[in-house]
Amino acid sequence: MNIKKFAKKSDFWITAIFVFGILIVVNFFSYQIFYRWDLTQNKDYSISKVSKRAVADLEDVVNIKVYFSKNLPSQYISLQQEVGDILDEYANYSNGKIRVEFIDPDSLDNPERDLYMLGIPALQFNVLEKDKYQVVKGYLGMVVQYGDKSEAIAVVQDTQNLEYQVTLAIKKATTKEISTIGLVTSHNSADPDNEISGAMSSLRELYEIQYLNLTEIEEVPGDIDTLLIIGPKENFSDEQLEIIDSFLMRGGSILVLVDGVRVEEGLIPIANDINLDKLLEAYGVKLNHDLVLDVSSGMASFSSGFITFSTNYPLWPKVLKGGFDQNNAVVAKLESLILPWVSSLGLIAEKQDEANIISELVKTTSQAWTQQDNFDLNPQQRFIASGEVGQRTLAISIFGKFNSAFDQGSTDSGRMIVVGDSDFISDGFLRQAPENLVFFQNLVDSLSLDEDLINIRSKGVSDRPIKELSDTQKLVIRYLNVFGLTVIVIIFGLVRYFMRRRSRFLDEL
Repeated sequence: MNIKKFAKKSDFWITAIFVFGILIVVNFFSYQIFYRWDLTQNKDYSISKVSKRAVADLEDVVNIKVYFSKNLPSQYISLQQEVGDILDEYANYSNGKIRVEFIDPDSLDNPERDLYMLGIPALQFNVLEKDKYQVVKGYLGMVVQYGDKSEAIAVVQDTQNLEYQVTLAIKKATTKEISTIGLVTSHNSADPDNEISGAMSSLRELYEIQYLNLTEIEEVPGDIDTLLIIGPKENFSDEQLEIIDSFLMRGGSILVLVDGVRVEEGLIPIANDINLDKLLEAYGVKLNHDLVLDVSSGMASFSSGFITFSTNYPLWPKVLKGGFDQNNAVVAKLESLILPWVSSLGLIAEKQDEANIISELVKTTSQAWTQQDNFDLNPQQRFIASGEVGQRTLAISIFGKFNSAFDQGSTDSGRMIVVGDSDFISDGFLRQAPENLVFFQNLVDSLSLDEDLINIRSKGVSDRPIKELSDTQKLVIRYLNVFGLTVIVIIFGLVRYFMRRRSRFLDEL
């Protein structure tokens, strides 16, 4: 009996030692191997493979210094922990090359001066102290330092777009050369300082921008990688088109945002025939001088006398998830885009090389139609589909071989994107459709860089409206909402009544 007890005790201690040993081994490896599971659809609480790769390839140490004040309002209490979690991921995947430090601004000799020099402004907050609100100064910024270069993230209000900002700052601080973009400012194009200042400001975060007047130059400067033509309204001469053609033939990249029909003040439509079609058609893209309407549309505000009203406006097609090319990283993660007064595009097959990578980036629903020649932009009309109803292409990208439109040879490494609208990035429109800016930034990055920043920037974009419904479907849903619950209660009551009668009948038997 004693032998059996001893054997049982021995088995217990041997098992306990094995379990204890396994826990020690697991604990050891848990410190050596870092991994987190993020179950959110867009991986909002973990950094992407792009960021992991970017920090793993660092040549030297990058210091990230975070300046968060301690006396912040309650809504920012958890922000420091969330920021710390994300930066910890950067540090863990960097093989020791990223060092994170949280610094209390009050510990600095002169916080306002020192942080201002780093690019971090003082902010004002309302804080409840001694039963009353007081205005206090505070800081919510960080600085990425690499050698003698530094990039500031002036204000961190949330973590939704923090990964993009941090990876962008790391890339800018560690990159030796910055890509240069040429913006055409002649031909009455969109004014970069007054009409599209928001879009230009976003590009300046990553690129150098040069303004180009095609009427005053003979060729695009050699240090320019990408050429932007946004909203031109005046005629291009053949000599000016030849400058653009020569740039593409040397392997440059071109983004063309052009209106087939421009809408002037007072909703007056004018066909925008500026001779740019000649160049686009030589490269295989047909710009139609029409306006596209769609059952999926954005809200527009108009004034009628002293009254301002908002309405769904079919002349502002709203592209949802199904309208983006899911095989192209430029738009695959986008969920909405509004293109006001956009013209349709077509591909000219005989102008395309078989090896070209062609993508119809943006399309309408299958219930779109067009207006051509007889335009009616009145927002108070009853819009009825007419003519040929079907899907329309609104943006096209072509990467690969291009033949010159002016007998200047050909190139196998050209890149061109055409969108049948330029108004979508105007300052006034971006205020009501900020998701359009992500689309524009992705277009420029795809022509100038790789897909890294595109994938990060698009990660946090989420706009998931209910899909478009027909009038019949809307009517059915409306009556279900009104009477559905009542009908369910009545049916439940009738079922209960007949079940109780059946039970009573069986009991009497």
